Amino acid sequence: MSKSTKWFLVIFGILALFGVGLLLLFYSAFQSVGESSREVVTIGRGDKLAVVELLGAIESSESVVRQIKKYRDDKSIKGILLRIDSPGGAVVPSQEMYEEVKKTRDGGKPVVVSMGSLAASGGYYVACGGSKLVANRGTLTGSIGVIGEFLQFHEAMSKLGIQSKTIKSGKLKDAGVPTKPMSKDAELYFQSLMDDVHRQFIRVVERERDLDHEFAVELADGRVFTGEKAVKFGLVDTLGTFEDAIEIAASLAGIEGEPSIVRERERRGWFDRMFGEVGESVKDLKQALLQKPVLSYRYAGPY
Repeated sequence: MSKSTKWFLVIFGILALFGVGLLLLFYSAFQSVGESSREVVTIGRGDKLAVVELLGAIESSESVVRQIKKYRDDKSIKGILLRIDSPGGAVVPSQEMYEEVKKTRDGGKPVVVSMGSLAASGGYYVACGGSKLVANRGTLTGSIGVIGEFLQFHEAMSKLGIQSKTIKSGKLKDAGVPTKPMSKDAELYFQSLMDDVHRQFIRVVERERDLDHEFAVELADGRVFTGEKAVKFGLVDTLGTFEDAIEIAASLAGIEGEPSIVRERERRGWFDRMFGEVGESVKDLKQALLQKPVLSYRYAGPY
């Protein structure tokens, strides 16, 4: 590679990073201008069931935890239906949502989980806190495992003539940095972290689903299962649609007749309406570049 080509690639890379930075700045600056507000929509006239949705990759627990707590404390809400359609995601938000769902269930207010196309890994972890787990026949669930991805671009830097120097105070302080090859010690270190977090997941499944330890470990190899298989293995209570889950939740809550359905709906501002898709793409890019967790309860396969 000629010197001029190297400099071209370096300049191109700098400009690309600068462009991404401008996009992130633009999105952050205007996000509050068109920030969505929330409104509560009630359909029906019977006793109330609240619907809370966990959709997409798990990056934060804030929205679900806030809604679960609100509906738990609201005496007019007789039960909660948690709709999950998620491949999972960050470990701690998954655990936080599970704990809040479990606390609500143990406090006497039923939380029925309705699984959509996918309720895998962290999505399944959250579901384990529910009173009843309802899956469609073709739902993909399970994926009881942990995954970690580490960017490595030291070879690309070397080809461009870019060097990085790290000064550290401990042998593993720079474990996982993308500017150097991962050492065997670092690999073993991260594997031990994953094994620990994996055991935490297995313990929850074993306890909540009342499974033998050996069988829980056998199922916890990262595989997904269809809804039919999940019921057979004891990972899910019953097969059913979203409407079936509403009936189950109403029954557990002691509601006679058809319940009223309460849910939050976003009221989108002018900025969201004009630039919503661009903003979401930039947000996803920001999360991928800056906020990606090292360890994830996340299903990585197709769906």
